[in-house]
Amino acid sequence: MDLKKLVEVECLKHTYPDSTSVEFCGLDFVVNRGEAVAVIGRNGSGKSTLLKHLLGFLSPSKGSVRVMGQSPGKADLGRHIGFVLQNIEDQLIGPTLFDEIAFTARNFGFDRSTIKRRVQELLYQLDLQQESDKLIHYLSGGQKKKVALAAALVHQPALLVLDEPLSELDQSGKKRALKLLKDYQKESQAALVMSTNEINFLDFFDTIYLLEAGQIKLSGPPDEFTANLTEADLCHHN
Repeated sequence: MDLKKLVEVECLKHTYPDSTSVEFCGLDFVVNRGEAVAVIGRNGSGKSTLLKHLLGFLSPSKGSVRVMGQSPGKADLGRHIGFVLQNIEDQLIGPTLFDEIAFTARNFGFDRSTIKRRVQELLYQLDLQQESDKLIHYLSGGQKKKVALAAALVHQPALLVLDEPLSELDQSGKKRALKLLKDYQKESQAALVMSTNEINFLDFFDTIYLLEAGQIKLSGPPDEFTANLTEADLCHHN
């Protein structure tokens, strides 16, 4: 395994039960240690499909997906990966904010004092410190996204896979979340893969991949995209 490469996807094809398929060929998808990668494209372009393959939630009908040198979904990979799903309700189990954020660290056997310290730090960094005992059910959509992000970070993973984590956050919340991610990456050299339509924040990333109709059309640094990219290029499109 190339220790620098945490994610490698080669000519991936996925076929859904209704026989529709998405194929990511043309350009290989690679994420290096310490790299922040954005996956952009219109709705329906395959962003969530690609990210679900990285997490092992989907299996390819063709091609190769390797995460840390293994097939995604292996039990021992979970300790090293944090994620946020696009449909946040699919991953929140609660009952309280504190319990939700602490769950992964508890599951991997972290001691109580470490869990308490990390959860409290994340609550403060995401401006949720007054809500720690609140029931998940009563949170706003933006608060739920913050909780899921904190839960993805609490066990200090080497790879973050985040599907639209900034949606439903206000501008202040988005900046706070991105600062948290940037600080974490700087400290840990973790890799980050994030799907987003937030073109105002593309300079946060090292590399951007543009998906179009299930194809990887282009990849490169932010300055190759931002000059010509507009909101219309990433508008909702099914």
